[in-house]
Amino acid sequence: MTEPFGPLQGVKVVACSTAQAGTVPYMLMADLGAEVIKIEVPEVGDNSRGSTVMPGFPSTYFETNNRGVKSLTLNLKSAEGREILRRLVARADIFGQNFRPGAAEKNGFGYDDLRQVNPRLVYVSVSGYGPRGPHATLPGTDSMAQALGGIAEAYSTPGQPLRTGIVSVADETCAILAFGGALAALTHARATGIGQKVDCSLLGGQIRLMGWTLTTTMWRDRNPVTGQARITGTPDRPGISASFNDCDGKPLVFQLNGNRPWRTAMTALGFYDALDQAGFGDLGVVVASDERRGALLRMLDELFATGPRADWVARLRAADIVSAPINTLLEAASDPDVLANGYVTEIDYEKHGKRLKVHGSPWHFSQTPPRIGIAPELGADNDAVLAELGYSAAQILDFKERKII
Repeated sequence: MTEPFGPLQGVKVVACSTAQAGTVPYMLMADLGAEVIKIEVPEVGDNSRGSTVMPGFPSTYFETNNRGVKSLTLNLKSAEGREILRRLVARADIFGQNFRPGAAEKNGFGYDDLRQVNPRLVYVSVSGYGPRGPHATLPGTDSMAQALGGIAEAYSTPGQPLRTGIVSVADETCAILAFGGALAALTHARATGIGQKVDCSLLGGQIRLMGWTLTTTMWRDRNPVTGQARITGTPDRPGISASFNDCDGKPLVFQLNGNRPWRTAMTALGFYDALDQAGFGDLGVVVASDERRGALLRMLDELFATGPRADWVARLRAADIVSAPINTLLEAASDPDVLANGYVTEIDYEKHGKRLKVHGSPWHFSQTPPRIGIAPELGADNDAVLAELGYSAAQILDFKERKII
């Protein structure tokens, strides 16, 4: 019996979810102590169990998205399987699904079906486009949402084709919003006794992720300028956020607002005298002219290319200027602040005889710390979960023989 841990201890979750946006909300809850029962197809399981499997390792995709949960196999096309699901839901706080819109209703576990079983239930539905609109019934994927939501343009290079990114930002953003929405609805349910349905979508998550930049774009009614740098503001309140390569081609970024920080930063770097002689001592003068902005950026390109990134970043940070190396994914996984905060940690995979780096928790709780688990084997919790529901050993064996579980 696992000792309770985390701020969500006592919360019970049932998830009929696959892929990433549909599973990460509940993986996060499991990290924080919730009991999460993942429903999988008997003998087959979640299709992602076979994704990105390297020799001698578990699936990076399945492990990352399903660690710490329990696996119960159920044939939801059978009457017995649906009855077991209803028994689970009767005891649950949260239910989650990310089936193609209409599929849950068709198979007897839509919101209207399950709230009859448990009026306090928080029912979370994740879709591609959202519950309304001309494409509400279509399936969705991460790349679809990246394409529609604006992030491809936000990180584009002028003159180059727009492309979606390799990191699943649409899936992850939607998952985090579903996580927060579920817990908000759970707070309401515990206060009032009334559950509700929470709809989240990949597209909706991407629109939220665009933040203030989307607001500015809508109010200006024109698309933003993209590229390596932004020199913005007014002559009396200028700002710059820019990236440059060092002598080895390694990129870094710095950001500041105001003429005084500009002089401080350029002095710390040893660039100020040269910039001042070229007419760039006052950043506010540069703001008003596209030509001068371009000339300044070209000069900074040349100056940063004279030394190593680590030195430039150290100088800027010592001057209290926001600066950082632009990490590769591998560099990010070994960044000292990432490791010191446990954002990446290590865990033992005894089955594979390895201790491997994994995501840590993005939260720190002073009283109820999270715990990082591993993903379950298919059906690993069948016997324990069904026994807790009151099924006998003979009934469980019968379910196995008839492939109900």
